[in-house]
Amino acid sequence: MRSRLPKVLQPVGGRPMLAHVYDTARQLAPETVHIVFNPDCPEVQACIEDPAIRWVPQQPRLGTGHAVQQALPAIADKARVLVLYGDLPLVTAQGLQPLLDARADLSVLSMRLDEPVGYGRMVRDSASRLARIVEERDAAGDERGINEVNTGILLAEAGRLRGWLAGLGKDNRQGEYYLTDVVAAAHADGAAIECIMTPHAGDFAGANDRAQLAALETRHRARQAARLMRAGVHLADPARIDVRGEVEAGADVSLDINVVLAGHVVLGEGVQIGPGCVLEDCELAPGTRVHPYSVLQGVRTLGPCDIGPFARLRPGTELGSGSRVGNFVEVKNTQLGEDSKASHLSYLGDSSIGRDVNIGAGTITCNYDGANKHRTVIEDGVFIGSNTQLVAPVRIGKDATIGAGSTITQDAPEGKLTLSRARQVTLEGWKRPEKKSGDA
Repeated sequence: MRSRLPKVLQPVGGRPMLAHVYDTARQLAPETVHIVFNPDCPEVQACIEDPAIRWVPQQPRLGTGHAVQQALPAIADKARVLVLYGDLPLVTAQGLQPLLDARADLSVLSMRLDEPVGYGRMVRDSASRLARIVEERDAAGDERGINEVNTGILLAEAGRLRGWLAGLGKDNRQGEYYLTDVVAAAHADGAAIECIMTPHAGDFAGANDRAQLAALETRHRARQAARLMRAGVHLADPARIDVRGEVEAGADVSLDINVVLAGHVVLGEGVQIGPGCVLEDCELAPGTRVHPYSVLQGVRTLGPCDIGPFARLRPGTELGSGSRVGNFVEVKNTQLGEDSKASHLSYLGDSSIGRDVNIGAGTITCNYDGANKHRTVIEDGVFIGSNTQLVAPVRIGKDATIGAGSTITQDAPEGKLTLSRARQVTLEGWKRPEKKSGDA
């Protein structure tokens, strides 16, 4: 990967590959999940917060067979052990079910690839039974031509697996203990081996470089787009949607091109999202419209609202039914009441704004004094004229009007006009400066 980030932490769909695999493992309702990791990379442990995980350090790292050996002492002999890999993020519980249903001594999952470069080859005996798996580095000429390859995923009782692993050697080009060598050991032991070929090879693809990581991202994106469409979401172009978290969507939701949905996003019935929008951890009520190129983080709407284009709504924003946040408006930690509007070119931070309020263009709440944040309260029915600065902490009373161009530093009483302006002066005889001769 040419990255300081461990491979299993490289993101697919906005989440570490390992997190995807762990979610799949949990869906199988295991008694325990054991994750073998490199203790020199503590960030791997930090990526999943679940006290039920048994973290197993592998030091030194002597191959996949050695990795599984580190986990086995804590597992009872009769327990069935499913081995998964942290860099196979597209594996699904459904894709693993045939392996779980098998009852052989050793069950292995394979796939067929037209171009099997980089994968271990499944070598069968004269009776077409799986006899061994040969890693590509160690494969002979004829073996390299085999296009049935190893996914790496296998299932066996812990006791049998423990015995086969004990006899492994590392006479190979890597000088490692290969987990794949347990197949040959089981074959020699006369064990019943079942090799199950998955019809969904793409779901078992890994990534060893950036190009392969991008291919995983593309497949994940297509999978998420298909899931949304099955739920009734209209996508302008399924190839140009990015889901980087969990999405709940009602009927008749419409997403235009290049929309990014991250974290946990809830889209109510009839929500419309314009092109180029980014939504993260948002809950949008039915009928909400988000116009092009708006960025929403931690936003909640309580009814049909109109947002954008080119709006930025930051965490803590809550919009009442019928409210509007227009172009080039930034809102942060603010509640905007029903039918209130900030149509353009304003900043509203740390504010409580009532119903039927009009925020004129160029209005800003001056909420930060250089050390602390302060709150602005604007009550129902207020009209704020354009180019107004509200210096918090300050309260604007119900039905008050603030004249355009004002800087308000004290509470404004309800129902009255409040303004602050310098006297306008025209200077007679004034002339505009001219450049001196010879100046550049």
